[in-house]
Amino acid sequence: MTRSRLRPALATGALALALALVFQVGGAFSSSEGVQQSMKVQEAYNLIIESYVEDVDSAKLAESAIEGMLADLDPHSIYISPEEMRAVRESFNATFDGIGIYYEFVEGEADQDTLVVLMPIAGGPSEEAGLEAGDRIVMIDDTSSVGFDTELVQKYLKGPRGTRVDLVVKRPGFRQPLEFTITRDRIPLETVVSTYMLDDETGYIKLQRFARTSHEEVKQSIRELRAQGMERLVLDLRDNAGGLLDQAYAISDEFLEAGEMIVYTDSRHPRNRRQYVATSGGMFEDDPLIVLVNENSASASEIVAGAVQDHDRGLLVGRQTFGKGLVQQQFPLSDGSVMQMTVSRYYTPTGRLIQTPYEVGESDDDYFSHKRELRDAIAEKIEAGGMMDGDAFASLLPDSLKYQTDGGRTVYGGGGIFPDYVVGIDTLSRTGQIVIGKALDSQFAREFVASHPGIAAEWEGRQRAFARGYELPAGTMEEFLAFAERTGTRVVDERSGEDDADAISRAELDEARTTIETRIRAFIARRTFGIDAFFPVVGQIDPTLTQATRLWDTASRLASL
Repeated sequence: MTRSRLRPALATGALALALALVFQVGGAFSSSEGVQQSMKVQEAYNLIIESYVEDVDSAKLAESAIEGMLADLDPHSIYISPEEMRAVRESFNATFDGIGIYYEFVEGEADQDTLVVLMPIAGGPSEEAGLEAGDRIVMIDDTSSVGFDTELVQKYLKGPRGTRVDLVVKRPGFRQPLEFTITRDRIPLETVVSTYMLDDETGYIKLQRFARTSHEEVKQSIRELRAQGMERLVLDLRDNAGGLLDQAYAISDEFLEAGEMIVYTDSRHPRNRRQYVATSGGMFEDDPLIVLVNENSASASEIVAGAVQDHDRGLLVGRQTFGKGLVQQQFPLSDGSVMQMTVSRYYTPTGRLIQTPYEVGESDDDYFSHKRELRDAIAEKIEAGGMMDGDAFASLLPDSLKYQTDGGRTVYGGGGIFPDYVVGIDTLSRTGQIVIGKALDSQFAREFVASHPGIAAEWEGRQRAFARGYELPAGTMEEFLAFAERTGTRVVDERSGEDDADAISRAELDEARTTIETRIRAFIARRTFGIDAFFPVVGQIDPTLTQATRLWDTASRLASL
């Protein structure tokens, strides 16, 4: 059965020791039955080493045994090799060199692991080149990467700053593989990737992940926005896959009053039962707050979102979050590897379990099947980019999954955090999907800025004005189509069959024009001013953000409770 083996890594022991560790942790196997079973595993290991027909790599055998034991627990308890642990530690440093992706290994055909992009780092070369979450990297510099382990991934993807690497990826929705050339660079790990004023009183903060500096970064952003007149705040946690949980507690504390619970954990072991409670002196305890979430908001993001919602501190807008609410502890092994194992579960203040339900040994498809069912049911009720009150979907959930907030509002459990207002997934024409999927807008903007050097001088020091006032010159769309053809994408008048599935259609262009032109302007802003300049422009065509800004009256009423 296919099963994802999540790797919290960045592209940039013996079995007896593992068993000894099991004995050490709380005496869990101190019973005669436990001793008997552990000796059985040791006996099998010795027999394989001594009697198998060919030489056996003892290290790989031990790793496979550990991985097999963990695979029978839950989807997120994993073994992390010494090489992967070095990459994990590197990911929380200030900067590093690489292509800038978070990845996982997913078991594919013939039990071969495939490298899958979890998330490109904002401002990094992979994001700029157009890699997206969900991309399967199948070739690196003319070498198949199917079946690669972490050591090989690091060997092929890491390299000196300024050097290039060619990738071939398979992307959902595209029949043909996509090719990308990425220039390795220094990867900044600032976690607040955008801070700006949406209008004269509304601040916006986009937090991409939770790392060591996240709390301080968020506080600094609040200070900057307060200085510009901010009276209400949008906190964007969409596509934020989580990170360091202490940062989630600290950031939540900035929005909650002293004594309010942030989150609690429960476990069969009393030592792993904890409560996290807000302290006094938060920087944004009283003013209106809206938090944006989606299906890629996970773990630490869900702690913040759940606390805000359960205490009626603010509104949640977007789509149901991922549902990763397992507390994991890293147990070091003697060779530098780690067993990352679930020791408790997270619950929101109202008692909602954040974790998506799972059964031991089930496949990824089974793991997320009920999420897909709920998503499909929502899609039938709500138009693309439209918004509905979350209570409209109450009939899709049993009463056992309904909870009451401090103010008496109904909120919903069942895995992940269900928002107060649901926004439908925005849909694009096939032409729009191709332009964004192949990163043609980003690539064209790079060439456009190089051929229009006067833009930087004309708009120097006027980033906010650029976001609101810059327009593309007449004829830019024809230049873009010529660029697309020159770089290998067919342009047809109308789509006439399967052969045109990956072509740009002029007939569909008007429908996608606003999206394409706005994204080109956003990438021009990014190349002219930096990553922070991208979001104020692309936010102009963001349906979730647009819908959220219509809810300030409701958010204000919550803030006054």
